[in-house]
Amino acid sequence: MTNDDTTHSGTVHAPGATLHYQLRGHGPMLLIGQSGEGDADRTVDLVARLADTHTVITYDRRGLSRSRFDDPSRGATLAEHADDAALLLATVASEPAAMLGCSLGAVIGLHLAVRHPGRIHTLIAHEPVAPRLLPAAERAHHENELADLQRLYARSGLAAALPEIARVLGIDTSGRDAEPGLTPQPINDLRRTNFDYFIRHDFTAVLEDTLEAAALAATPTRIVPAVGRTTPKGVFDRRCAYALADALGTDVVELPGGHNGNTSHPSAYAASLRDLLASAPLPRPIPASRGGAPSGNRLMH
Repeated sequence: MTNDDTTHSGTVHAPGATLHYQLRGHGPMLLIGQSGEGDADRTVDLVARLADTHTVITYDRRGLSRSRFDDPSRGATLAEHADDAALLLATVASEPAAMLGCSLGAVIGLHLAVRHPGRIHTLIAHEPVAPRLLPAAERAHHENELADLQRLYARSGLAAALPEIARVLGIDTSGRDAEPGLTPQPINDLRRTNFDYFIRHDFTAVLEDTLEAAALAATPTRIVPAVGRTTPKGVFDRRCAYALADALGTDVVELPGGHNGNTSHPSAYAASLRDLLASAPLPRPIPASRGGAPSGNRLMH
């Protein structure tokens, strides 16, 4: 546990990588799987608003910021990202945690629910970038969009690719629909480096995804598909959330803001999360022989 105004950081040694993570707050464990190139610091405003009721875990996915590959030339599959999340939870949590997964983080959460169902009791899956959940023709169209974005980035760079990524995902880049007093998130050198990894490698992981809807329906994890209230209705990440709900036979929950409502509307978003998590089942301790991932080597500071 941590004091709600103090952030503790640590590292976990995973196969082929070292993962950086942060803990803040007190109460039940809540893991946040970030969207895009977001690292452990991306949701600092949201974490601050949750820390009085939850111990919030954020981390840098392997390949981003402080989470380094042993071999920097390679990328990671979504299954590897899910295994990393399971290892992190095995290291810091003694009972199943809740998870908020946003965009790519939601897809990682879906894999985590299938591969390591004892690690999370609830997954709030906000607009998962999971074209495999869509009908074949729609899936192919959106996979081609992602591949086109990779080619655009390789040809013309980040300045050309970012507006198109925002268009495809329905992201409002104007900043007009946002709560006041947010922590600035400028496009600096670190974010440019993270975007490079995200577009070159994580887009490929999505295109090579093996997620199966039948496996999601069989997991004991409570999965809550979610969309941003202002996300345009036709964009594919919103369509993926509805396809996920259809596969699970459940409803879609609307959350404040749009695709990035967790960063643009942290106060309202935190309140909605609390309401959703208040109805979650109480977690049970994980026996030492279960949970799907061995404890990693943990360093805290």
